[in-house]
Amino acid sequence: MKNRKSILQQEICPVLPSHIASLLLQLPDNIINEITEIRIRVNQPLLLVLDNSDIMVPQAGKTAASEAYCCNSQDLSRIFQLLCKNSVYAFEEEVSQGYLTIPGGHRVGLAGQATVFAGVIKTIKCISSLNFRLAKAIPGCADSILPYMVDRECGRIVNTLLISPPRCGKTTILRDLIRQLSTGKPSLGIAGVQIGVVDERSEIAACQNGIPSVDLGPRVDVLDTCPKASGMLMLIRSMAPQVVATDELGRQEDVIAVREAICAGVTVVATVHSRTVNELYGRPYIGELLAQKLFDRYVVLSSRLGPGTIEEIFDSRQEKVLYTCPDEVGICG
Repeated sequence: MKNRKSILQQEICPVLPSHIASLLLQLPDNIINEITEIRIRVNQPLLLVLDNSDIMVPQAGKTAASEAYCCNSQDLSRIFQLLCKNSVYAFEEEVSQGYLTIPGGHRVGLAGQATVFAGVIKTIKCISSLNFRLAKAIPGCADSILPYMVDRECGRIVNTLLISPPRCGKTTILRDLIRQLSTGKPSLGIAGVQIGVVDERSEIAACQNGIPSVDLGPRVDVLDTCPKASGMLMLIRSMAPQVVATDELGRQEDVIAVREAICAGVTVVATVHSRTVNELYGRPYIGELLAQKLFDRYVVLSSRLGPGTIEEIFDSRQEKVLYTCPDEVGICG
């Protein structure tokens, strides 16, 4: 597994101007190892979000936060060109969604001036803010969840929904769940299962030329940059998976595809943005899945004790809490 400095050097710095890359690589290792986000804004300090705080990056040869490097419009313009490989048109679809994904599965959020046509965002121009959200693989981070995903009576993996706000480790945990289910877990009576992954944003598998760059185990088929709804049904028809995994449900078509997959006898493991189960009941479309109890387990995550804190695991069929978080360190922190 790559350390954080290697990730920064090999996957992030190639899309940064050399002077910004140099400022980051000269930081102490203890700072680099805690970076979760790199925020670059026009006329504002270069800001790093760490596990439990944030810091401003000093100019070359300086140490005080008051002497932080101030990003300018040329910096953002150059980074955007590097992200788009000097062909913004080729990445228009991704830009219209407000993000780009780079090798390694790192998502770069975009903000600026939206161009809207008939009520639909066509692109974002005059980029004024960039947010590099660093992906990471943490083997074993899903260990505490796996025992609750197995129906011991029938020996199958149950439909599971990971629920959390942003930056709470849900994609990292989903990635490790896929790896462990694909590999198998004899101690829990889990034989390796065939898994189809729909990776709409290239964050789960971090594919390069369609090939996963992170370890997802030996029994995984990935549809990269494919819309979730059509991808789930395509995998079921073409690859006959026992489990389908995907990230960030939300649209009506996602819900329809999840329902069809589950009714076809395929287990679904997915994530959704929310702070609590109760909040999801009020969400359009997603609330329908909960009302119909199509997911057997809800795993609620937070960053209260560090990213990946498991707040609660709930059995929707028995309407019973199976696990509540003790006061311990989060599993992804």
